Amino acid sequence: MLLRILATTTVFLFTGSSFAQHTAKAPDLGPNVFVYSPKDSAETMQAKIDTVYAEQQHSEFGSGRYAFIFLPGQYHLAVPVGFYTQVIGAGASPNDVRIDGNVHSDAALKNNNATTTFWRGVEGFSVTPTNGIMQWAVSQAIFFRRMHVHGDVVLHQQHGWASGGWMSDTVVDGTVDSGSQQQWLSRSTEWQRWTGSNWNMVFVGTNNMPGGEWPKPPYTKVAKTPIVREKPFLFVDAKGVWAVRVPALQHDSVGATWHNGNTPGRTIPLSHFYIAHPEHDTADTINTALAQGKHLLLTPGTYDLNKPLRVTHANTVVLGLGFATLHPTAGTEAMIVADEGGITVSGLLFDAGEKKSPSLLEVGTQHSVRSHAANPISLHDVFFRVGGATVGKTSANLVIHSNDTIVDHTWIWRADHGKPGTVGWNINESDNGLIVNGNRVTIYGLFVEHHQRYQVLWNGEAGRTYFYQSEIPYDPPTQSAWTDTNGAKGWASYKVADNVKQHEAWGLGIYSVFRHPDVELDRAIEVPNTPQVRFHHMITVALDNLGAIRNVINDTGGSTETKPRKTPQVTEYPAP
Repeated sequence: MLLRILATTTVFLFTGSSFAQHTAKAPDLGPNVFVYSPKDSAETMQAKIDTVYAEQQHSEFGSGRYAFIFLPGQYHLAVPVGFYTQVIGAGASPNDVRIDGNVHSDAALKNNNATTTFWRGVEGFSVTPTNGIMQWAVSQAIFFRRMHVHGDVVLHQQHGWASGGWMSDTVVDGTVDSGSQQQWLSRSTEWQRWTGSNWNMVFVGTNNMPGGEWPKPPYTKVAKTPIVREKPFLFVDAKGVWAVRVPALQHDSVGATWHNGNTPGRTIPLSHFYIAHPEHDTADTINTALAQGKHLLLTPGTYDLNKPLRVTHANTVVLGLGFATLHPTAGTEAMIVADEGGITVSGLLFDAGEKKSPSLLEVGTQHSVRSHAANPISLHDVFFRVGGATVGKTSANLVIHSNDTIVDHTWIWRADHGKPGTVGWNINESDNGLIVNGNRVTIYGLFVEHHQRYQVLWNGEAGRTYFYQSEIPYDPPTQSAWTDTNGAKGWASYKVADNVKQHEAWGLGIYSVFRHPDVELDRAIEVPNTPQVRFHHMITVALDNLGAIRNVINDTGGSTETKPRKTPQVTEYPAP
């Protein structure tokens, strides 16, 4: 394993004046926790925010992990959001925390290029943006949750490249302009107006859907969110008690959950959590707490684990702050979740180790027949990385055995670039991004890229995916090195197993960037031909001048081309 330096943890804590007389002592969230009150100097707070951003602005593969936590109140600050940085409003409603100023994400590369603007997020507060426009130029592993923007939002930086993102449980009083964004998922959102499109824009449970129909513009519109539990969130109540809110399961919902001030659900005092610190906690200390029935809060940093964390009790909440990172060092899983109802895992980055793991996160027990329909396991903002920062190897990243599991935003990434010596066909190895064995699994916001076999292998029945974005691997050295077990050229990005009878997916974009000549992919999506396996709105694009994707789904759709550019689209499969 390469030398790792544990990240420092910085949490900025702001207390509103109405809370000041009641605020309990802040929990220990790490050695660099900064607690501020509105009575403190705004200049001092701004200087610390700026210092953190100066470190994180271009730290794509650095060790820093940071979270900003604002308690209820009003602030006049500029808050740039860099790599591995999470900004949290810790009120029951986003309107409890009000920031007047420039909260923004900027393109990480030159020429306004945001295609590597990864790993950052904002949630749980309201923004009155400077000049009325909030810039959120981002790509993968980005979350924008429980936000209220008093103005407009732009999802790009001066129309530079940008490659997709996530917005949920959010209200924008004005217009959302996607501009040059290549793809985007908006779930359970509200706005006055949406404008813009490129390849694959998906709207689920959103009010004021934009006009027009696939394929021009490429809008996929699903009227209601069929089933979801919003991500658990940290907050402080009016008496100063720190707690975590676990939102209730919703069916057929539209728009934000917090219009009445509180998101429906249950509250767990933070005193019921084990608060882990990467500076001194180990797999053993964390597992001891989990076995005792504690919930788990992982403070920012990297946790080197010589054995998997085991979440064994029903309804356990695992919540990471500031992109807390789990790094297996002994060739094991990083985390194993038992086949128990109501477990939630949120806000974590799983970073593969040099010794090959069978998977990084395993959910449930193989061949389980238990139903969790009334109380599903749910995963929120869980991200996976193989290579890039260190050498990483795994057979699979996320394996789901449990029935009825909900995945609410994930990016499962085998690195295509990174630090020298961490990326290469025989260096950062990963067969599959996601394997689904459970039945009735529902996924919103599925981003899976660059794995060496199937990006997604779906074996379970009655699965549903709302939005899929995938780049197939850049680096197969030859066609013979990248040929599937049936002799097809390449491995399909999205594979539904041949014996599956029922499956459905909406809004899929699959892209190629081959770096070596004479390498092609026969089929982007491969599914059994049966009436209840149905796909809606698919596109393939060749982003470079080598190779091609020969068909969109099975033998349908035709080939991508680069000169001139052809981007095949299929509206429905099987055709009506």
